[in-house]
Amino acid sequence: MNRLMLTALIAGSVGLASAAQAAPDAAAGKAKATNCGMCHGATGGGTPMGSKLAGEDPVKFIQAMNDYKSGKRDNSIMKNQASMFSADDIANLAAYYASLK
Repeated sequence: MNRLMLTALIAGSVGLASAAQAAPDAAAGKAKATNCGMCHGATGGGTPMGSKLAGEDPVKFIQAMNDYKSGKRDNSIMKNQASMFSADDIANLAAYYASLK
């Protein structure tokens, strides 16, 4: 009986944790993207200073930002910029740039 209750409790906790995680918000991402526009263009179209972000696959965007934060990708400007964003901010930025074509 105790094993069954423990299993149910764990399963319920995992379900609540998943439900608590909010879906990415493109509007919130747009609000956070003001500094990004200086190098990547106001609508993410890219510039000579920064690559195109519009239409970027969110998974690739998130991985790249995490790689900049960790130093796996070596770019001091992007490391500094990425370090200012939380995981939720990065997910929102990814949703915003994915929404642009």
